[in-house]
Amino acid sequence: MALISKKKKIFSVSDRLLKYLAHNGRSMSIPIAYSDLTRFDNAIPLYDSDNKDTLWETIFFPQDDMKHIYHGLKTIYAILKADGDLSVMEHLYVDRVDACTYGNTYPFRVRIVNRINDNFDYFYIKKADASRIYGLELEHLLSPNRMSYLVDGNTLIEEHIPGIPGDQFIKNYMNDAKLNKTRLAKEFVKFTERCFVRLLGDMHSSNFVIDITPDFEEIHYRIKSIDFDQQSYEGRKAVYMPQYFKQNNPIIDIGVQMMTPATVKQYQKEERSLIVNRIKASSHSLKELMKSMRKDTISLPENVANLKQELAEHYKHDDFKNCKSMGDIVATSLQYLVDHH
Repeated sequence: MALISKKKKIFSVSDRLLKYLAHNGRSMSIPIAYSDLTRFDNAIPLYDSDNKDTLWETIFFPQDDMKHIYHGLKTIYAILKADGDLSVMEHLYVDRVDACTYGNTYPFRVRIVNRINDNFDYFYIKKADASRIYGLELEHLLSPNRMSYLVDGNTLIEEHIPGIPGDQFIKNYMNDAKLNKTRLAKEFVKFTERCFVRLLGDMHSSNFVIDITPDFEEIHYRIKSIDFDQQSYEGRKAVYMPQYFKQNNPIIDIGVQMMTPATVKQYQKEERSLIVNRIKASSHSLKELMKSMRKDTISLPENVANLKQELAEHYKHDDFKNCKSMGDIVATSLQYLVDHH
């Protein structure tokens, strides 16, 4: 079982990373900062449709602040969804703003509604954390998922990632007669490879969603990370391997039923091949990102020392022992993948 050692600290965004973000259209001025949302003066617990406490709170702002804040939130949504076309704001309104009471960085979630058809969407406002930003960008470059986010100073804006939360999928969908066990198990193997190669940790069922896509007589599954706080932070390799989290056991049990070791190895090779192709396709951006990440501090020295030793033993590759930062370790992992593909 993989355990997270302690609550992770927030790492500031370096000038090198800000330069990368600006060059790639991820950094721009936005009208509302994270600190603006902390000025709420009241909150009530948010319950789900089964009347269970979600551990989120719906927050309320002073009347003098609310108009300015809500207008700013709609503007941010227009930037995220319509490339800044403010005309889309005409039919939108802010339904509510929620605060997560258990999140590592106390994030805010904004619910936007289209008054014409009552369709709704979400986005998140969080404290800018360098390791989380590296996680988002690595997901964008090295996975099949495209990530939409913006950074302005100490504020991080993230688009909502749609899908069924992993824990809810396990609870409500695992006994569905239409469940394609083989495809689900295959996707979990591929998801595990993506996490381990780029060192994204803490991927238990509450930190990913499962997207279901019907296709003729088949059903396809895509597992998407939704929490990037543990990008290259912990010092034990097991934290970067989703199969070691007990919350994921129901999916792992299906894999044991439906796949042989040879099949698992085949799927691992398939995903590693796809990652290599993504590395080549994004070589310029990835090279610039790694330059910044290798020089940044996004973990503790003891974590770096332990992880590089464990990976050197895992891969039987001494280049890991020369790593001086978590960025070095990620870059070495990716280079090893390319060299040994």
